[in-house]
Amino acid sequence: MDNFDFQNPTKIIFGRGTEARLGAETAVYAKKVLLHYGSGSVKASGLYDRVVASLAAAGIERVDLGGVKPNPRLSLVHEGVRLCKEKGLGMVIAVGGGSTIDSAKAIAMGAVINGDVWDFYLGKGEPKAALPVGTVLTIPAAGSESSTGSVITNEVGELKRAVNSDLIYPRFSILNPEIAFTLPRFQVACGAADIMAHLMERYFTMVKNVEFMDRLIEATMKTVARKAPLVLENPQDYDAWSELMWAGTIAHNNLLNTGRIGDWASHDIEHEVSGIYDVAHGAGLAVIFPAWMKHTLNRDVARFAQWSARVWNVDMDFWNPEATAREGIRRLEGFFHSLGLGTRLSDLGVGSDRLDEMASKCTNADHHTVGNFVKLDRAAVRKILGLAA
Repeated sequence: MDNFDFQNPTKIIFGRGTEARLGAETAVYAKKVLLHYGSGSVKASGLYDRVVASLAAAGIERVDLGGVKPNPRLSLVHEGVRLCKEKGLGMVIAVGGGSTIDSAKAIAMGAVINGDVWDFYLGKGEPKAALPVGTVLTIPAAGSESSTGSVITNEVGELKRAVNSDLIYPRFSILNPEIAFTLPRFQVACGAADIMAHLMERYFTMVKNVEFMDRLIEATMKTVARKAPLVLENPQDYDAWSELMWAGTIAHNNLLNTGRIGDWASHDIEHEVSGIYDVAHGAGLAVIFPAWMKHTLNRDVARFAQWSARVWNVDMDFWNPEATAREGIRRLEGFFHSLGLGTRLSDLGVGSDRLDEMASKCTNADHHTVGNFVKLDRAAVRKILGLAA
Protein backbone atom coordinates (compact mmCIF):
# COMPACT_ATOMS: atom_id res chain seq x y z
CA MET A 1 0.00 0.00 0.00
CA ASP A 2 1.26 3.48 -0.90
CA ASN A 3 1.45 6.45 1.48
CA PHE A 4 -1.59 8.70 1.33
CA ASP A 5 -3.33 11.75 2.77
CA PHE A 6 -7.12 11.62 2.95
CA GLN A 7 -9.54 14.38 3.84
CA ASN A 8 -12.99 14.97 2.42
CA PRO A 9 -14.56 18.19 3.73
CA THR A 10 -17.96 17.87 2.02
CA LYS A 11 -20.84 17.70 4.48
CA ILE A 12 -23.38 15.11 3.30
CA ILE A 13 -27.03 15.71 4.21
CA PHE A 14 -28.84 12.51 3.30
CA GLY A 15 -32.47 11.41 3.35
CA ARG A 16 -36.09 12.27 2.74
CA GLY A 17 -37.00 15.94 2.51
CA THR A 18 -33.46 17.16 3.12
CA GLU A 19 -33.66 19.78 0.34
CA ALA A 20 -35.66 21.84 2.85
CA ARG A 21 -32.35 22.45 4.66
CA LEU A 22 -30.74 24.17 1.66
CA GLY A 23 -31.42 27.71 2.82
CA ALA A 24 -30.04 27.21 6.32
CA GLU A 25 -26.89 25.49 5.01
CA THR A 26 -26.33 28.16 2.36
CA ALA A 27 -26.71 31.02 4.83
CA VAL A 28 -23.51 29.89 6.55
CA TYR A 29 -21.54 30.92 3.45
CA ALA A 30 -23.36 33.63 1.51
CA LYS A 31 -26.48 35.78 1.25
CA LYS A 32 -26.40 36.17 -2.54
CA VAL A 33 -25.98 33.09 -4.71
CA LEU A 34 -26.06 31.80 -8.25
CA LEU A 35 -28.70 29.06 -8.54
CA HIS A 36 -27.48 26.76 -11.30
CA TYR A 37 -29.54 23.98 -12.83
CA GLY A 38 -30.29 22.08 -16.01
CA SER A 39 -33.35 21.60 -18.14
CA GLY A 40 -37.06 21.79 -17.36
CA SER A 41 -37.10 18.58 -15.33
CA VAL A 42 -36.03 20.41 -12.16
CA LYS A 43 -39.04 22.69 -12.47
CA ALA A 44 -41.47 20.03 -13.71
CA SER A 45 -40.72 17.81 -10.70
CA GLY A 46 -41.41 20.60 -8.19
CA LEU A 47 -37.85 20.51 -6.87
CA TYR A 48 -37.08 24.01 -8.12
CA ASP A 49 -40.00 25.46 -6.15
CA ARG A 50 -38.90 23.71 -2.97
CA VAL A 51 -35.32 24.90 -3.39
CA VAL A 52 -36.38 28.50 -4.06
CA ALA A 53 -38.69 28.45 -1.04
CA SER A 54 -35.92 27.20 1.23
CA LEU A 55 -33.50 29.87 0.04
CA ALA A 56 -36.12 32.61 0.44
CA ALA A 57 -37.00 31.47 3.96
CA ALA A 58 -33.34 31.90 4.91
CA GLY A 59 -33.18 35.37 3.38
CA ILE A 60 -30.93 34.28 0.52
CA GLU A 61 -30.99 36.37 -2.65
CA ARG A 62 -30.47 34.44 -5.85
CA VAL A 63 -29.73 34.84 -9.54
CA ASP A 64 -30.84 31.93 -11.72
CA LEU A 65 -28.81 30.30 -14.47
CA GLY A 66 -30.43 27.25 -16.03
CA GLY A 67 -29.72 25.39 -19.23
CA VAL A 68 -26.92 23.02 -18.26
CA LYS A 69 -26.64 20.16 -20.74
CA PRO A 70 -24.93 16.78 -20.43
CA ASN A 71 -21.23 17.31 -21.17
CA PRO A 72 -21.54 20.85 -19.71
CA ARG A 73 -20.48 23.66 -22.03
CA LEU A 74 -17.80 26.24 -21.47
CA SER A 75 -20.03 28.96 -22.96
CA LEU A 76 -22.55 28.57 -20.12
CA VAL A 77 -19.69 28.54 -17.59
CA HIS A 78 -18.56 31.89 -18.99
CA GLU A 79 -22.09 33.25 -18.54
CA GLY A 80 -22.14 32.07 -14.93
CA VAL A 81 -18.77 33.69 -14.27
CA ARG A 82 -20.07 36.96 -15.71
CA LEU A 83 -23.17 36.88 -13.50
CA CYS A 84 -21.19 36.14 -10.35
CA LYS A 85 -18.86 39.04 -10.98
CA GLU A 86 -21.48 41.57 -12.08
CA LYS A 87 -23.98 40.70 -9.32
CA GLY A 88 -21.46 40.23 -6.53
CA LEU A 89 -22.57 36.65 -5.84
CA GLY A 90 -20.80 34.79 -3.08
CA MET A 91 -21.68 31.14 -3.71
CA VAL A 92 -22.82 28.76 -6.45
CA ILE A 93 -25.67 26.34 -5.70
CA ALA A 94 -25.99 23.43 -8.14
CA VAL A 95 -29.31 21.62 -8.39
CA GLY A 96 -28.79 18.65 -10.67
CA GLY A 97 -26.44 15.83 -11.51
CA GLY A 98 -22.77 15.70 -12.32
CA SER A 99 -22.97 18.02 -15.33
CA THR A 100 -24.61 20.80 -13.32
CA ILE A 101 -22.24 20.34 -10.39
CA ASP A 102 -19.17 20.30 -12.67
CA SER A 103 -20.40 23.48 -14.36
CA ALA A 104 -20.96 25.10 -10.95
CA LYS A 105 -17.42 24.22 -9.89
CA ALA A 106 -16.01 25.78 -13.06
CA ILE A 107 -18.01 28.94 -12.45
CA ALA A 108 -16.77 29.03 -8.85
CA MET A 109 -13.15 28.94 -10.04
CA GLY A 110 -13.70 31.44 -12.84
CA ALA A 111 -15.53 33.97 -10.69
CA VAL A 112 -12.43 34.83 -8.67
CA ILE A 113 -9.87 35.29 -11.47
CA ASN A 114 -9.24 37.85 -14.19
CA GLY A 115 -8.37 35.33 -16.89
CA ASP A 116 -10.25 32.46 -18.56
CA VAL A 117 -11.12 29.48 -16.36
CA TRP A 118 -10.59 27.20 -19.38
CA ASP A 119 -6.84 27.66 -18.91
CA PHE A 120 -7.07 25.48 -15.80
CA TYR A 121 -8.63 22.71 -17.88
CA LEU A 122 -5.74 22.98 -20.34
CA GLY A 123 -3.23 22.61 -17.52
CA LYS A 124 -2.11 26.23 -17.71
CA GLY A 125 -1.81 26.88 -14.00
CA GLU A 126 -3.84 25.74 -11.01
CA PRO A 127 -6.70 27.49 -9.19
CA LYS A 128 -5.71 29.39 -6.07
CA ALA A 129 -9.23 30.20 -4.85
CA ALA A 130 -12.89 29.51 -5.65
CA LEU A 131 -16.32 30.54 -4.50
CA PRO A 132 -17.98 27.99 -2.21
CA VAL A 133 -20.23 25.46 -3.93
CA GLY A 134 -23.26 23.64 -2.53
CA THR A 135 -25.31 20.96 -4.27
CA VAL A 136 -28.71 19.33 -4.34
CA LEU A 137 -28.12 16.03 -6.13
CA THR A 138 -30.75 14.75 -8.56
CA ILE A 139 -29.06 11.60 -9.92
CA PRO A 140 -26.47 9.17 -8.57
CA ALA A 141 -23.77 9.00 -11.23
CA ALA A 142 -20.75 11.27 -11.45
CA GLY A 143 -19.97 11.57 -7.74
CA SER A 144 -19.16 15.24 -8.27
CA GLU A 145 -21.21 16.09 -5.18
CA SER A 146 -18.27 15.05 -3.01
CA SER A 147 -15.21 15.12 -5.27
CA THR A 148 -12.36 17.35 -6.35
CA GLY A 149 -13.23 17.01 -10.03
CA SER A 150 -14.91 19.06 -12.73
CA VAL A 151 -15.16 18.14 -16.43
CA ILE A 152 -16.13 20.76 -19.04
CA THR A 153 -16.58 20.64 -22.82
CA ASN A 154 -15.32 23.47 -24.98
CA GLU A 155 -17.46 23.66 -28.11
CA VAL A 156 -14.51 25.24 -29.93
CA GLY A 157 -12.29 22.33 -30.86
CA GLU A 158 -14.69 19.75 -29.38
CA LEU A 159 -12.46 19.29 -26.35
CA LYS A 160 -13.61 17.76 -23.07
CA ARG A 161 -11.13 18.28 -20.25
CA ALA A 162 -10.92 17.91 -16.46
CA VAL A 163 -9.65 19.83 -13.45
CA ASN A 164 -9.02 18.42 -9.99
CA SER A 165 -8.59 20.69 -6.99
CA ASP A 166 -9.35 20.49 -3.28
CA LEU A 167 -10.75 24.02 -3.62
CA ILE A 168 -13.85 22.74 -5.43
CA TYR A 169 -15.01 20.14 -2.96
CA PRO A 170 -18.62 21.20 -2.34
CA ARG A 171 -19.09 22.63 1.14
CA PHE A 172 -22.26 20.54 1.49
CA SER A 173 -24.31 18.21 -0.67
CA ILE A 174 -27.95 17.32 -0.14
CA LEU A 175 -28.88 13.79 -1.19
CA ASN A 176 -32.57 12.88 -1.12
CA PRO A 177 -33.16 9.55 -2.94
CA GLU A 178 -36.82 10.51 -3.52
CA ILE A 179 -35.67 13.14 -6.02
CA ALA A 180 -34.46 10.33 -8.30
CA PHE A 181 -37.85 8.61 -8.54
CA THR A 182 -38.82 10.40 -11.77
CA LEU A 183 -35.54 9.94 -13.66
CA PRO A 184 -35.75 8.52 -17.19
CA ARG A 185 -34.53 4.92 -17.51
CA PHE A 186 -31.66 5.87 -19.81
CA GLN A 187 -30.29 8.39 -17.31
CA VAL A 188 -30.49 5.81 -14.52
CA ALA A 189 -28.59 3.31 -16.65
CA CYS A 190 -25.92 5.84 -17.61
CA GLY A 191 -25.54 6.82 -13.97
CA ALA A 192 -25.00 3.21 -12.90
CA ALA A 193 -22.39 2.74 -15.63
CA ASP A 194 -20.60 5.90 -14.51
CA ILE A 195 -20.49 4.69 -10.90
CA MET A 196 -19.21 1.28 -11.96
CA ALA A 197 -16.53 2.92 -14.08
CA HIS A 198 -15.33 5.06 -11.17
CA LEU A 199 -14.93 1.92 -9.12
CA MET A 200 -13.12 -0.02 -11.84
CA GLU A 201 -10.75 2.87 -12.55
CA ARG A 202 -9.60 2.59 -8.95
CA TYR A 203 -9.67 -1.21 -8.79
CA PHE A 204 -7.22 -1.88 -11.61
CA THR A 205 -3.94 -0.89 -10.03
CA MET A 206 -0.40 -2.20 -9.99
CA VAL A 207 0.04 -1.30 -6.32
CA LYS A 208 0.31 -4.44 -4.19
CA ASN A 209 -1.03 -5.22 -0.71
CA VAL A 210 -4.26 -3.26 -1.07
CA GLU A 211 -6.61 -6.06 -0.04
CA PHE A 212 -8.71 -3.90 2.29
CA MET A 213 -9.48 -1.35 -0.43
CA ASP A 214 -9.99 -4.14 -2.96
CA ARG A 215 -12.72 -5.57 -0.76
CA LEU A 216 -14.42 -2.21 -0.27
CA ILE A 217 -14.41 -1.52 -4.01
CA GLU A 218 -15.69 -5.03 -4.77
CA ALA A 219 -18.53 -4.62 -2.28
CA THR A 220 -19.51 -1.31 -3.83
CA MET A 221 -19.45 -2.79 -7.34
CA LYS A 222 -21.65 -5.66 -6.20
CA THR A 223 -24.07 -3.17 -4.65
CA VAL A 224 -24.35 -1.23 -7.91
CA ALA A 225 -24.84 -4.45 -9.88
CA ARG A 226 -27.62 -5.46 -7.49
CA LYS A 227 -29.42 -2.15 -6.93
CA ALA A 228 -29.42 -0.61 -10.41
CA PRO A 229 -31.77 -3.26 -11.84
CA LEU A 230 -34.02 -2.87 -8.79
CA VAL A 231 -34.55 0.86 -9.30
CA LEU A 232 -35.21 0.30 -12.99
CA GLU A 233 -37.81 -2.31 -12.06
CA ASN A 234 -39.39 -0.15 -9.36
CA PRO A 235 -38.45 3.55 -9.70
CA GLN A 236 -40.00 4.35 -6.29
CA ASP A 237 -37.96 1.82 -4.33
CA TYR A 238 -36.54 4.25 -1.78
CA ASP A 239 -34.29 1.68 -0.11
CA ALA A 240 -32.66 0.59 -3.37
CA TRP A 241 -32.21 4.21 -4.46
CA SER A 242 -30.65 5.04 -1.09
CA GLU A 243 -27.97 2.41 -1.49
CA LEU A 244 -27.30 3.29 -5.13
CA MET A 245 -27.07 7.01 -4.36
CA TRP A 246 -24.70 6.55 -1.45
CA ALA A 247 -22.61 4.07 -3.46
CA GLY A 248 -22.28 6.70 -6.19
CA THR A 249 -20.94 9.22 -3.70
CA ILE A 250 -18.52 6.82 -2.04
CA ALA A 251 -17.28 5.62 -5.43
CA HIS A 252 -15.84 9.04 -6.23
CA ASN A 253 -15.17 10.85 -2.95
CA ASN A 254 -11.52 9.68 -2.95
CA LEU A 255 -11.85 7.29 0.00
CA LEU A 256 -11.44 4.30 -2.31
CA ASN A 257 -8.29 5.85 -3.85
CA THR A 258 -6.35 5.53 -0.64
CA GLY A 259 -3.11 3.57 -0.75
CA ARG A 260 -3.36 2.86 -4.46
CA ILE A 261 -2.95 4.44 -7.90
CA GLY A 262 -5.91 4.01 -10.23
CA ASP A 263 -5.87 3.94 -14.01
CA TRP A 264 -8.27 6.52 -15.59
CA ALA A 265 -7.39 5.80 -19.21
CA SER A 266 -10.98 4.76 -19.99
CA HIS A 267 -12.25 8.13 -18.78
CA ASP A 268 -9.66 9.98 -20.85
CA ILE A 269 -10.57 8.00 -23.97
CA GLU A 270 -14.30 8.42 -23.39
CA HIS A 271 -13.90 12.17 -23.03
CA GLU A 272 -12.80 12.28 -26.66
CA VAL A 273 -15.88 10.31 -27.72
CA SER A 274 -18.37 12.49 -25.85
CA GLY A 275 -16.44 15.67 -26.61
CA ILE A 276 -16.98 15.11 -30.33
CA TYR A 277 -20.26 13.20 -30.46
CA ASP A 278 -21.96 14.59 -27.32
CA VAL A 279 -22.97 11.12 -26.10
CA ALA A 280 -23.90 10.55 -22.47
CA HIS A 281 -20.76 9.97 -20.43
CA GLY A 282 -22.02 6.76 -18.79
CA ALA A 283 -23.10 5.35 -22.15
CA GLY A 284 -19.64 6.07 -23.52
CA LEU A 285 -17.94 4.39 -20.57
CA ALA A 286 -20.06 1.26 -21.05
CA VAL A 287 -18.47 1.01 -24.50
CA ILE A 288 -14.88 2.00 -23.74
CA PHE A 289 -14.28 0.09 -20.50
CA PRO A 290 -14.78 -3.46 -21.82
CA ALA A 291 -12.55 -2.61 -24.80
CA TRP A 292 -9.87 -1.27 -22.45
CA MET A 293 -10.10 -4.48 -20.44
CA LYS A 294 -9.64 -6.68 -23.49
CA HIS A 295 -6.55 -4.70 -24.46
CA THR A 296 -4.92 -4.62 -21.00
CA LEU A 297 -6.00 -8.03 -19.67
CA ASN A 298 -2.57 -9.66 -19.85
CA ARG A 299 -0.93 -6.91 -17.78
CA ASP A 300 -2.23 -8.64 -14.64
CA VAL A 301 -4.44 -11.62 -15.40
CA ALA A 302 -4.66 -12.50 -11.71
CA ARG A 303 -6.26 -9.17 -10.82
CA PHE A 304 -8.80 -9.52 -13.61
CA ALA A 305 -9.57 -13.06 -12.51
CA GLN A 306 -9.98 -11.90 -8.90
CA TRP A 307 -12.40 -9.18 -10.06
CA SER A 308 -14.35 -11.70 -12.13
CA ALA A 309 -14.65 -14.19 -9.28
CA ARG A 310 -15.41 -11.74 -6.48
CA VAL A 311 -17.68 -9.28 -8.28
CA TRP A 312 -19.37 -11.37 -10.98
CA ASN A 313 -19.27 -14.75 -9.21
CA VAL A 314 -17.36 -16.46 -12.00
CA ASP A 315 -16.08 -19.90 -11.00
CA MET A 316 -12.30 -19.65 -10.75
CA ASP A 317 -10.50 -21.73 -13.35
CA PHE A 318 -7.18 -22.25 -11.62
CA TRP A 319 -5.69 -23.88 -14.71
CA ASN A 320 -6.80 -21.04 -16.99
CA PRO A 321 -7.23 -17.75 -15.08
CA GLU A 322 -7.45 -15.85 -18.36
CA ALA A 323 -10.68 -17.71 -19.16
CA THR A 324 -12.03 -16.59 -15.77
CA ALA A 325 -11.01 -13.02 -16.51
CA ARG A 326 -12.62 -13.00 -19.95
CA GLU A 327 -15.85 -14.39 -18.55
CA GLY A 328 -15.92 -11.48 -16.09
CA ILE A 329 -15.64 -9.02 -18.98
CA ARG A 330 -18.50 -10.79 -20.74
CA ARG A 331 -20.61 -10.49 -17.59
CA LEU A 332 -19.80 -6.80 -17.30
CA GLU A 333 -21.01 -6.33 -20.87
CA GLY A 334 -24.09 -8.38 -20.01
CA PHE A 335 -24.77 -6.08 -17.05
CA PHE A 336 -24.59 -3.01 -19.27
CA HIS A 337 -26.90 -4.67 -21.81
CA SER A 338 -29.36 -5.52 -19.03
CA LEU A 339 -29.58 -1.80 -18.22
CA GLY A 340 -30.37 -1.01 -21.84
CA LEU A 341 -26.90 0.26 -22.77
CA GLY A 342 -24.79 -0.68 -25.76
CA THR A 343 -21.19 -1.84 -25.61
CA ARG A 344 -20.03 -0.80 -29.09
CA LEU A 345 -19.36 2.62 -30.56
CA SER A 346 -21.80 1.75 -33.32
CA ASP A 347 -24.51 1.46 -30.64
CA LEU A 348 -23.89 5.16 -29.93
CA GLY A 349 -24.04 6.15 -33.57
CA VAL A 350 -20.27 6.68 -33.62
CA GLY A 351 -18.57 5.60 -36.83
CA SER A 352 -14.93 4.78 -37.47
CA ASP A 353 -14.07 7.91 -39.44
CA ARG A 354 -12.71 9.91 -36.48
CA LEU A 355 -10.99 7.22 -34.40
CA ASP A 356 -7.53 8.43 -35.41
CA GLU A 357 -8.46 11.98 -34.43
CA MET A 358 -9.72 10.82 -31.02
CA ALA A 359 -6.55 8.82 -30.36
CA SER A 360 -4.42 11.81 -31.29
CA LYS A 361 -6.38 14.24 -29.12
CA CYS A 362 -6.33 11.84 -26.18
CA THR A 363 -2.52 11.65 -26.21
CA ASN A 364 -1.87 15.21 -27.40
CA ALA A 365 -0.53 13.92 -30.72
CA ASP A 366 1.47 11.22 -28.91
CA HIS A 367 3.24 13.69 -26.64
CA HIS A 368 1.97 11.90 -23.52
CA THR A 369 0.46 8.60 -22.52
CA VAL A 370 -2.79 7.97 -20.64
CA GLY A 371 -3.48 5.48 -17.88
CA ASN A 372 -1.39 3.95 -15.11
CA PHE A 373 -2.28 0.24 -15.06
CA VAL A 374 -0.93 0.24 -18.61
CA LYS A 375 0.47 3.43 -20.07
CA LEU A 376 -1.17 3.89 -23.46
CA ASP A 377 0.30 5.78 -26.38
CA ARG A 378 -1.62 6.94 -29.45
CA ALA A 379 -1.39 3.56 -31.17
CA ALA A 380 -2.71 1.75 -28.10
CA VAL A 381 -5.61 4.18 -27.69
CA ARG A 382 -6.44 3.73 -31.37
CA LYS A 383 -6.44 -0.05 -30.90
CA ILE A 384 -8.87 0.22 -27.95
CA LEU A 385 -11.16 2.44 -29.99
CA GLY A 386 -11.00 -0.15 -32.75
CA LEU A 387 -11.95 -2.92 -30.28
CA ALA A 388 -14.90 -0.77 -29.21
CA ALA A 389 -16.11 0.02 -32.73
